[in-house]
Parts: sequence; structure tokens; C-alpha cells
Amino acid sequence: MTSIESVSDAPEAWFKLDRDGRKLSMGGAWTIAESARLDRELDGLDLSGTGEVSIDASKISKLDSAGAWLLLRTRRGLEAAGSKVSTFAIPELYQPLLKNLDQERKTEPHRSRIPPGFRGRLYRIGRATTHAGNQSVSMLGYLGRVTVETGEAIAKPQHKMRVAAMFHQVEETGINALPIVGLLAFLIGVVLAYQGADQLKRFGAEVFTINLLGVGVLREIGGLITAIIVAGRSGSAFTAQIGSMRVNEEIDAMQTMGLNTIDTLVLPRIIGLVIALPLLTFYSDIMGLIGGAFMCYFQLGITIPVFMRQLSEAVTVNTLLVGLIKAPVFALVIALVGCYEGFQVERNAASVGMLTTRSVVEGIFLVIVMDAAFSIMFSVLGI
Repeated sequence: MTSIESVSDAPEAWFKLDRDGRKLSMGGAWTIAESARLDRELDGLDLSGTGEVSIDASKISKLDSAGAWLLLRTRRGLEAAGSKVSTFAIPELYQPLLKNLDQERKTEPHRSRIPPGFRGRLYRIGRATTHAGNQSVSMLGYLGRVTVETGEAIAKPQHKMRVAAMFHQVEETGINALPIVGLLAFLIGVVLAYQGADQLKRFGAEVFTINLLGVGVLREIGGLITAIIVAGRSGSAFTAQIGSMRVNEEIDAMQTMGLNTIDTLVLPRIIGLVIALPLLTFYSDIMGLIGGAFMCYFQLGITIPVFMRQLSEAVTVNTLLVGLIKAPVFALVIALVGCYEGFQVERNAASVGMLTTRSVVEGIFLVIVMDAAFSIMFSVLGI
């Protein structure tokens, strides 16, 4: 193999492959100013049949990201041609840059061959189950970390809670959500009363529509619908906000400055939503009952005094409390999922959209699972 050496008229960067092709030496300033020339000349370098090669870049005096990319591309070109890179010497000053670029490299997507038919369906089910298990373990670990951080924040007397950020989240997740929550709760109350009256008319028991409405809204529908609305509205906002900060490297900057991202970004959102959701649930209950009363008045001719008297007989304070007790748990689940998925966002815009969608789906799914668990528990306890 012939020796190849590249030197410009004013040599800033150079490389040389010795005659037997065992050593590739590099030196000079491998910067963006020299990158176009080096790119052309490295493309003309014959990398085939070199066997074992050592790369000596210890004489490089300057290196930026463009030059580091050329170094990595040359090494990968040698490996792709069948050569084994035995050593890769580079000044210690530039090793972090090279390592970072090597980690950021995107590999070609692996296209797995899914078997056809029944085996393919089993494969997809197994893959989805494995992913769900890994996601559950990771989320439980995140819950543990948030729990520890919350305990430390409460235990440290010198720790200052971010009260302004917390009340900002109460405003964003609670006060600003009043119009949409109130409107939907009112309409659901109207629908529930209409459907109940339509069925109970057959038995001449229209007045018991109020019982159905009161128990259904206060125990289940009010809290569940409110949690689903908040999961779609605030849970997605948490993921999008934190994900955008990851894309813009703001979270990296916060960690570099020594700020605790759990204290700064997660706890105010969790505490704010835990405060806001029970209040929203109570407001939703009231609006649902108003919608039901509106429907009963025009559909059944039941006046407001009769409606209130029958409602007081049908429900108790415990009926209201059963619905309100679930609200802080729903809030914790929604906020945890939203913040967790926000921190999983990769450094691209597509990931923000994908994980925001996943956050909403997971949040609603877990809210319904928790609601079912509460229903079973209350049934066993006889509440």
C-alpha cells in the first residue's frame, strides 16, 4: 500500500497513512475552517485491506465538533472496511468532546423480522407486555424518588417551599380550568338526568331520577370526569412544558447550576394539582347537580324545592366525601405521569408530541384503574 499524505499550502491540518497501512497519523488544527478540505481528501483515502490499524491523533493541536466528527467518521470507515482499530490516541483535552459526539450518534433503525400469523401476534403481545412492565418499574422508581424528595423538603427546616410556583400551578390547573369543567359537568348532569328519567318513566318512578343523579354524580361521575379532563388538559401541559425544556437543554442548564429538578419542576406541579383537583371536583359536582335539576324541571316538572328535598334524602355527607377522597389520589397520578413522561423526552420535537400523547393515555388509564380500585375497596368496606 502506498503512503498517502495531505498537506495544504499553509498546513493547518494533516493526516498520513504509512506505507504498510498499519498506522494513521493526524495533526494540526482539525477545525471547521479545514473541514471541507479534510472531508474531500479523507474520502479519497483507500481504507480497504489495511488489517489492524492504529490511529495516532495525539499531534492534533485544535479540535472542534466538525473535526471530531471527521475523526469518528474515519474510524468507523476503517471498521466498516474490515479493519480493526487497535488504538485511538487523542489528546486528553478533547476526549470528552469525542465521547459526547460518539454517544449522540444515531444508528440505523433495527428492523426486526416479525414472524407471520399466530406467532407474530404472540410476539407483539410479548413485546407490549415487556414494555409495559419496564415502564411500570421505571415509574415506580420515579414515584420513590419523588416521595424521598418530598420527605426531605418537609423535614429540612431551612428548606423553602416554592410557594409562588405552587400557587401558579393552582391557578393554571384549577382556576383556569373552571369554565371547561363546569360546562362539561353541567352537560353530563343534563344527559344523566334525561337518560335516567327516560328509563324510570316506565315504572312510574320519575322522582327517583334525583336519587340516581345525586349518587351517580357525587360518588363517581363528577370526580372521574373532572380527573379525565384534567389529565387531558394539565397532564399533557406538564409533559409538553418539561419536554420542551429538555429539547432546549434548559434542564441540563439547571442541573449544571446545581438546582434540584424535582424540587423546582415536579413538586410545585404535584402539590398544586393535589390542591386544585378536589376543589375542581366539588365544583364539578355542583354543576352536574345544577344541570340535572335543570333537566328535571323542564322534562319532569320537578320544582327546585322538591328537587332539593328529594336530593337531601338520597345523599349524605359521606356520599360527597367518597367522591372527594379520590380526587387527591387522581391528582397525584396525573401529575406524576405528566412529569415523568416530560423527563423521558428526547432532544427532538417529534418526541415531545409522542410522549405528550402517551402521557394523556397513561394518565386517563391509571385514573380509571384507581377509580375501579376505590370502588372495590368501598364495596368491601361497605361504604
